[in-house]
Amino acid sequence: MVERVSRLGFDANVVSRGEWSIARRAGLPNSRITLEGVGKTDADLRAAVDSAAAGEPLRWIAIESLDEAGVLTELAGDRFRRARGRSAGADRARPLDVLFRLNPEVTPETHAGLAVGRSGSKFGMTASELTEAVDLVARTGGLVARGIHLHVGSQLRAVNAWRDGARRALALLALVAGTRERFDTLDVGGGFPVTDPNESSPEPERFARELPELIAALPSDRRPERLAIEPGRALVARAGFVVGRVLHVRDRPERQVVLDVGMTELIRPALYGANHPIAALTSLGRAIDGLGSTDSAVGGFSNEGFEPAVVEGPICESTDHLGEHSLPPLRRGDLVAIRDAGAYGTSLGSTYNGRPRPPQVIVERDGSLTLARRRGSLAALG
Repeated sequence: MVERVSRLGFDANVVSRGEWSIARRAGLPNSRITLEGVGKTDADLRAAVDSAAAGEPLRWIAIESLDEAGVLTELAGDRFRRARGRSAGADRARPLDVLFRLNPEVTPETHAGLAVGRSGSKFGMTASELTEAVDLVARTGGLVARGIHLHVGSQLRAVNAWRDGARRALALLALVAGTRERFDTLDVGGGFPVTDPNESSPEPERFARELPELIAALPSDRRPERLAIEPGRALVARAGFVVGRVLHVRDRPERQVVLDVGMTELIRPALYGANHPIAALTSLGRAIDGLGSTDSAVGGFSNEGFEPAVVEGPICESTDHLGEHSLPPLRRGDLVAIRDAGAYGTSLGSTYNGRPRPPQVIVERDGSLTLARRRGSLAALG
């Protein structure tokens, strides 16, 4: 999937050496990869420094704290001193650009579990911490302080907090740029929501319209020369579906439907109450076309027969709950599709309860099917 998305011109933003390895195996060079993440280890930081010393630096690394700044500068100072001691190493070595993650201390219009830009969040630095980290990095050979990284939150239902966060980041960038010549980059992160089509939410264009005025308010010599976004979920979420089979239908007193897929395949509803629309593919054994179309008649069935149903997963946890959905008459063996599961579905999946991982199938543009990953085996468990 990374390879397919990269062919469209998108680069990779990774938060671990594992994701970095996936991006490289997909054919992306380090120059198209950025490394961030709140939990980078010494080994992660060392790998980033080594890539620059070997002449293939990442596009940039975004650091989260003064502790990270301290370790990174120590590693870089030692590595580049050794490189300069060897003429061949000195010829290959290239500087590593560094961004600094700001906690904008705003209140995003989203679920509390996704509001990473709020005050007190574990993500990013305060303005004073950030300027101290910039000074530390700027004094170290092999590292270049290049700008600010920002991420207000995910699934944003309004642009207000995002705009406030961007304004604070731009003001701080302009302040630091007054003493740091190459401090010229702002990564505004993501947050573009993927919601039910019937719900009102801002499109990416709505966020983009906020930036020109904010940038124009800065002195011309302190405006960012490079802007970046991390669209993430907005690119892939709607492309993914989890197909499940009905196991039980009960009246208790509301209709309850238990599926053979749940939090092992898609943990987001159990993890923080995320809502994923569910559409029936069959009803009483007969196929339904349209994947949840709201037309008056779908596949020979009238939507008038659709009724609310509480949908549950098969896992031995009461939190394996998929919400309430309007569904037609169902019986054991009918198929449903859980929608908008293309982001954080497979990557967060597990084999809890001894359940092998499901296969992954890609529907090509011409309608043909490609098996991307085989179903997991019982032998591979444990």
